[in-house]
Amino acid sequence: MYTINHTKSTLELTNSNQSVFAKVCLEDGASLKELKLSGHSLIQDLSPLEYKNTYASSILFPFANRINNGVYDYKGARYKFPINEEANNNAIHGLIFNKTFKVTNEVATKDSASVTLVYDEQQPSIGFPFTYKITLDYILTAINLDLKITVTNTDTKDFPFTLGWHPYFLSQDLPQSTLSFQSSKKMVFNDQMITIDTIDNPDDSELKIENKQLDDCWELDQTEVLFSTPNYNLSINSTEKNSFLQAYTPPLNNVIAIEPTTGISDSFNNKIGLKTLEPNETYKVTWNLRLN
Repeated sequence: MYTINHTKSTLELTNSNQSVFAKVCLEDGASLKELKLSGHSLIQDLSPLEYKNTYASSILFPFANRINNGVYDYKGARYKFPINEEANNNAIHGLIFNKTFKVTNEVATKDSASVTLVYDEQQPSIGFPFTYKITLDYILTAINLDLKITVTNTDTKDFPFTLGWHPYFLSQDLPQSTLSFQSSKKMVFNDQMITIDTIDNPDDSELKIENKQLDDCWELDQTEVLFSTPNYNLSINSTEKNSFLQAYTPPLNNVIAIEPTTGISDSFNNKIGLKTLEPNETYKVTWNLRLN
């Protein structure tokens, strides 16, 4: 039997023998702080690294990655997001990573646990003068975690957006782990980590992590990404056909960020992966983690 326990700021979903466990922090944008599937720890707290620097498991909206100098033009008007990556003078990872979500539904059964979390933005913000509602559904089973995201435009105007997710995964031996995915295009960044070009992908379909310092982005030809480690194999999949993959190795041993996104850095300007949502319309995507 699964159970759901919650305090003012966290939710914990687990099964009876604690071989399956998920912890969500409501005040950090409903980010997934811990995850265990079938006894394998996949996501753990990144201490001593701080969330304000890692954005660990944060939901990235209304843009994934970065906006060059925080500035973009939309329908003849110029907007500027607050700069929260001061070293590169960029806006990074959107606006909801530090918002507080409310629990609107929870269900625990013999085989699964699920929660529905909502953030309703009613005040237009600097750089993004639109209102919207974000609904997250976390669904946990023995070998699966589904993260279903629904974006609803509650404004009277359409708005541009991309979406992303920023989880960091553990490996007992990251240099001996691999990422496998199908991609024909790779992004080229400048010194500000802003996309300036796309090139034919020089990497093999199986990327050996070894001692590489990764902060790279690929356009996916197929939506599935495989993360193979010495102690578990994980598939990461998306219902969005036009998907991208960002991989980043932080200054912490045996941890890697594997980020599914619907757009790339500076997408509000280069338009790669950029979508538009009309008033009262919704956009839905599901990211699935499956232990193989």
